[in-house]
Amino acid sequence: MTDRSTSADFVTAFATGWPEHRPDIMVLSLTTQKGVQDFALSREQALLIAKTIKRTAAALATPKTG
Repeated sequence: MTDRSTSADFVTAFATGWPEHRPDIMVLSLTTQKGVQDFALSREQALLIAKTIKRTAAALATPKTG
């Protein structure tokens, strides 16, 4: 995990909600230039991802302007 590239694909993600026939999961769709991937998450996983994204977003540096 420490030998990572310094570049990344841009990702568009959205939660498609809780499927009617599987109320115990949430589907997260990630779209990159390479295609679409769908991930099924439990409630606990979804909450952990949301918490981590919020914490990381708060720590992001302010973009440089001009």
